[in-house]
Amino acid sequence: MKLRLNIEELNDDFFEDTRLLGIIAPLKNYQFCWQLNSLLGFDFRLNNDYEIPLRRKDRTYHFSIYQSQEANSFLSHYLYHNHCDGEYLLPEFKHMDFLWLMKGDLVDDDKCNWIRQAIKSIAGVQLVAELTNEQIKTKGNMVF
Repeated sequence: MKLRLNIEELNDDFFEDTRLLGIIAPLKNYQFCWQLNSLLGFDFRLNNDYEIPLRRKDRTYHFSIYQSQEANSFLSHYLYHNHCDGEYLLPEFKHMDFLWLMKGDLVDDDKCNWIRQAIKSIAGVQLVAELTNEQIKTKGNMVF
């Protein structure tokens, strides 16, 4: 008997009850995280356990993930850098510099909108847009 892993199902499970924001902000990872932490009260830190290696054109590209855990909650915030040496984690969103995934607990519209507005207030941020699961063609690239 052969067992077959259903990747599509795994991806759907990973993204169940998540919210995803796309951010255009031509800033360095650490500069953006510093601003999120100091101005908005998050605690984003690089999580080396979740780095995503993608193999393209005979080369491996490493996409870093920063994580901030909310106190007294299961909610985690993950900030992905969408670019690495001319390659993209989500090629369908090449114009997005960062992807902000909220996962682990329900995020209602009010909270999501507050986060969007707060990010927009940071110098250098040009756009913050919520992305739907249907818009993401290569969502498996974000699964860690």
